Amino acid sequence: MRRLEEKVAVITGAGHGIGAAIARAFAAEGAAVQCLDVDPAAAGAVAAELIDAGGRALAGACDVRDSESVDAGVSAAVAAFGRLDVVVANAATDTPRVTVDALSLDDWRDALDVNLTGAFLLCKHALPRLRAQGAGSIILLASQMGRVADRGQAAYCATKGAVVQLAKVMAIDHAGEGIRVNALSPGGTATGRLARRFGTLERAEAEWGRVHPVGRLARPEEIARAAVFLASDESSFMTGADLLIDGGYSAR
Repeated sequence: MRRLEEKVAVITGAGHGIGAAIARAFAAEGAAVQCLDVDPAAAGAVAAELIDAGGRALAGACDVRDSESVDAGVSAAVAAFGRLDVVVANAATDTPRVTVDALSLDDWRDALDVNLTGAFLLCKHALPRLRAQGAGSIILLASQMGRVADRGQAAYCATKGAVVQLAKVMAIDHAGEGIRVNALSPGGTATGRLARRFGTLERAEAEWGRVHPVGRLARPEEIARAAVFLASDESSFMTGADLLIDGGYSAR
């Protein structure tokens, strides 16, 4: 029996990077996956890949800043697959690496709207469906930067720290309803986000990977395996936790 057999999952930011890796890992473990992304072509490509491999998947455009858009994505998954078991709030935005006095209000608000409010909205619209069936797993993608700081990353660090706290509060609020809520905090991961930040992934590996005690960046698939654990019954006694997979970065 695959670990997510017969489960239905909704993943935001599923068109690229960690979100796409989580979608692939969930499908490989038997889940039906709704791939949501602000880039519908990217989400569609991931869903098509999963279907071609024999999985169940669909895709949709979703702007996590917009409540109606998020609700539509969740509703589509339930309509297509009949239930909802797992939601993964993975969507995040890039923010300029500047000090607070140089950070524009628009960039600050964008980080809050995507990284934090996006997670809130996904949970808001998923919770009634999970409550109705008496069980579920919510996974909020945070970051090692929710625990430690990085120069010029005030908006990113603040929002990811808030995501960890959001998971803890919801874990307490919904434990009696059979709904588990955990944060998942990756370290530096070899994705397009880091490629944009450093210019190339090779440069990111050389400059940022070596800062991690294990001496390299994470691979998206490594983070996805942790998401499978949190989504599955293997983590049935785990809620309100922040699962840190950072290659030792925060232990320095």
